[in-house]
Amino acid sequence: MEHLVEHMRAARHSGHEPRCDICRKHCRSFEALRDHLGVGGSTLPKAASCADAFAARGCAICLRVLAGAGAASLGAHRAACRLSRTPPPRALQQHHRTQPQGGALALGCKMVGAGSDGSLDVCARVCVIDEQENVLFEAFVRPLLPVTHYRYETTGIRPEHLRDGASVTVKSAQRRVEELLLDGEQPWRARTSRGRARLLVGHGLDHDLHALHMDYPAYLKRDTATYPPLMKTSKLSNSLRFLTLNYLGYEIQTGHQHPFEDCVAAMRLYRRMRGQQHHPRADAHAPAPAADDQQPFPSWRQRELERMTPEDLLRLSTPDYHCWCLDA
Repeated sequence: MEHLVEHMRAARHSGHEPRCDICRKHCRSFEALRDHLGVGGSTLPKAASCADAFAARGCAICLRVLAGAGAASLGAHRAACRLSRTPPPRALQQHHRTQPQGGALALGCKMVGAGSDGSLDVCARVCVIDEQENVLFEAFVRPLLPVTHYRYETTGIRPEHLRDGASVTVKSAQRRVEELLLDGEQPWRARTSRGRARLLVGHGLDHDLHALHMDYPAYLKRDTATYPPLMKTSKLSNSLRFLTLNYLGYEIQTGHQHPFEDCVAAMRLYRRMRGQQHHPRADAHAPAPAADDQQPFPSWRQRELERMTPEDLLRLSTPDYHCWCLDA
């Protein structure tokens, strides 16, 4: 048991991690679980039995195994997991026309190029939606720097879109987005206490916020690019297009890209991760580690820990990241 305690202390396994429904193996990310189950043609030799069972009864979108499910119910489950693409609105909606629904908003920006070689990203289009995918704000944005590359092949943005009357200033866009996010809360108060401020969902949020010259408290951000279960490795992110195809079941960012599609994809990923049923749930309210020992398994409890079962250790362990299921 001493080696098990040391392993739990180093690995920080918890009930919030993705887990194989067949052998109950813990994985640090869904990408690792996909490899373990052989989804996408990548099968680890030691997981061949899991891969065979998953191929017969598993869902390649949610990575769940439906034990005892018939062909009809399995097909219905797979169809329900695979979402469809939502077309962007035809007209710009520069003013929010509905009350935001839910506690989170999604932000998406499209960049054009500035600088001598057009490699400097500047925001030229912004979109904000709520949890029900209602557009609260959408506008073309006039960058502060001269645009040297419109990247029309992917953005669909032309010079006339950024002229006076057809677009808003960066300051105006920033003010609108902040109004929606803070929902009447004072900015200084939102930095330490959420109050009425809303969670901000997106992919590469720091990049988008920087382009809008904005800042937002880290504890209110829900970034699909840096959420550990959705990352490729501990330091490498997956693209939003990859995540949408593999965990929502449809393609985005084909042809002219619209920030609305990015917002919808990020929000759907967030809601799917938030809806994960993790077991055991006891660790959701586990006390924080003692100040003098930041490890979840302090050395002064070594003897007690060695007498615990693996499931007891799992209930005691806490993840080293904020699991989005705790937002529910």
